[in-house]
Formats: sequence, structure tokens, C-alpha cells
Amino acid sequence: MCYEVYISTDSPEDLTQRSSELVRFKLATVLDDDTGLQILEFPHRWYVGSKSECSCTFRHLYSIELGFGEPVEWYPEEQEDIDATQDLYGTLASLLSSGYRVDLLDRWMDAQAEDIMTVDVSFAEVSENAFRLFENHKFRLKGRAS
Repeated sequence: MCYEVYISTDSPEDLTQRSSELVRFKLATVLDDDTGLQILEFPHRWYVGSKSECSCTFRHLYSIELGFGEPVEWYPEEQEDIDATQDLYGTLASLLSSGYRVDLLDRWMDAQAEDIMTVDVSFAEVSENAFRLFENHKFRLKGRAS
């Protein structure tokens, strides 16, 4: 079992062109029986893999209660996870600053729509260094000027 991260956007950009060693975008198709992905709001859907090919090597927390936060010494995180998450943030921020709408889903594999909590996340309030993902949460992303 592992994490799955998806984004949807109204940008027609081919995000595979933004893939790197740490972040890999793959066009996602929504199957009729995949109710978890059906909660994504925009027409262009992308699976976001990491260096591990799945979405596991990003900054994840099980609970949103700790909120966003920069890496701290007492909670060790792999540098590649931090770097991959910052790369992802950069792509999301670029889409948002270009005027596109974006949402992001971080779910444990096979989680259902009823398992997902939706939260609004503003990049005006969450920095690149503090950004992380929360298991079974959908982010409705807003840009810095939104």
C-alpha cells in the first residue's frame, strides 16, 4: 500500500514536460468506479509520482492537526522528500500564478470519496518550505493573489 497524489487543473499544459527526477507527472484517467478521483474538480487530471514511482516520497503527515510547517530537527525527514515536495509546490504555484485553477488529492491507495476531507489552502499563507501533504485530504489551492 502507498500514497497516491493527483492534481486537477483547467490548464491545458502538458505537465509531463515539467517532470524531473523527483516529481513525475502522468496523465490520469478517472474510471467510473474510482469515486476518490471523481472529487477532483477540473478537466485535466494528473497522477503525481515521485522518485519512488508512487507518490510516497513527498512530505506527508497522517493528520492535518499539526498543520503546515517547515522541516524541524526533532522530526527527521529525508532531504529528497523535502526537495520533491518543493518541486511540486513550484509547479502548483506556477499554474496558480498563471491564472489556472488547481486542486490536489493526497490519498492512501484505495481510499474512497467519503474518506477524503476537503480544505482550502492559500499559497499566500503557506510557503514552499512549509508545504506538505496530508493523508486523505483534498486541497483547493489558491494563489498568492487570490
